[in-house]
Amino acid sequence: MPNPFDRISALGLDVGRKRIGVAGCDGTGLIATGLTTIERRSFVADVAHLQQLVKERNVQVLVIGLPYTMSGEVGFQAKQVQRFAARLSQALGLPVEFVDERLTSVQAEQLLLAERRSPSRHRELIDRKAAAIILQRWLDDQRYQRQNPQPIVSDEAAARKDTE
Repeated sequence: MPNPFDRISALGLDVGRKRIGVAGCDGTGLIATGLTTIERRSFVADVAHLQQLVKERNVQVLVIGLPYTMSGEVGFQAKQVQRFAARLSQALGLPVEFVDERLTSVQAEQLLLAERRSPSRHRELIDRKAAAIILQRWLDDQRYQRQNPQPIVSDEAAARKDTE
């Protein structure tokens, strides 16, 4: 039986208050690239932009960066993103997976600097590159899990092993 992730179409999203960075991947699920940056106006407008991309790219899953606090807790901004993701999932009829997005914007800024571009003049590129980093993390994790499957152990088997 073929693995459903042999061919994958996912969108990576870096959701902010002002913009949403959007990334996509090649059909093999190997490489994520920035696609666009959506200037946020309303939830309905956000959905309309994303619906078009979902249709064009035959998207199967949304991968959304979750902005944990530096101590790893789900703070105010992460809760906002979770609420947005739940509404978006329902509106688009797609599953959502979250990825820790800590420091992705910093990485994106470093990439811009390496390209000799000013981060302050290219905020939309930072969002797009951050979305690509988020999606790439997810793709790499999916590939690792496929190559290194973990055996499923029932609670009963685990309890027996602990008593041995």
